[in-house]
Amino acid sequence: MSKASFPLVLATVLAGLAATPAADAGTPSGPYAMFKYCPYTNPAVGSCVINTTHSGVFVIGNTTLPIDKPIVLQGGVENLGPSPLYQAVGAPTLSSPPAKVPGGLLGIMNPAPNWPGPLWTAFWAIVATVNDVTATMEPVAPAQTNFGNALFPPTDGSDPTAAQLAVRVRLQNPFLGNNCYIGSPQNPILIKLQTGTTQPPAPNQPIAGSPGTVETIITDEENFIGYLQVTDAAFVDNSFAVPAATGCGNIALGLPILTPILQSLVSGAVNLKVGLPSAAGKNTAILNSDASIAAAAFVLGSEQ
Repeated sequence: MSKASFPLVLATVLAGLAATPAADAGTPSGPYAMFKYCPYTNPAVGSCVINTTHSGVFVIGNTTLPIDKPIVLQGGVENLGPSPLYQAVGAPTLSSPPAKVPGGLLGIMNPAPNWPGPLWTAFWAIVATVNDVTATMEPVAPAQTNFGNALFPPTDGSDPTAAQLAVRVRLQNPFLGNNCYIGSPQNPILIKLQTGTTQPPAPNQPIAGSPGTVETIITDEENFIGYLQVTDAAFVDNSFAVPAATGCGNIALGLPILTPILQSLVSGAVNLKVGLPSAAGKNTAILNSDASIAAAAFVLGSEQ
């Protein structure tokens, strides 16, 4: 394999779009094996995409969640302009490993004076044994993409969004139970990532993303076939709002408290400590990522 300069990038990626993928599929091989979960046999899919976030941060209200495990977003797009992200086949479209919340249970909530005695007792018993809390980002709607904006951040005032994610964050700990969420399918956290410079409402200040370094990796020099590789891109958004947490409180603990009251008390404590709901201008997402994009026809052509 060899590398080509940036002027050849779009020509190489788009070269395969005229070919229509066949209905049946084998297994992509060689450098295209990374795209094996792409829905490249879907006639609507022109390109395969895999984006791996290797570092970054989510700031939600008063809580900072570092990204210290890879987050993978993959699937297919119609083209490098505005397009839905077609879901991966055989793997999650968004793979977001659970991340530890700094401070654990004590980091996101404090017992309130109005808590019944049994709830206090259960809280401190669990803090003493399993204080860790994990946060997992879960998609609640298909992602929307515009990789043209990612490669060339617009400067004309048009919508700079490169990827729009509608997600909820699941908080897990034996005290919180399995249904403690920040956001929901009806009221998601809507993150509009860009590689340009944000214009957030106060009190946040503008932050700059980056398109990263873009190269074309040539896999067949004779036929000039290859894929696009982006390294060290920074996707940012600090203009999104975050709704309140709901559903927190483990009914399996057998506490003598009605479920709605239990969840109201525990969710309320989480919201008070984390600062939820958190208005636009008080939250931040920074995702430092690498990405690969290939024409679906090239992926199909690599099948074995």
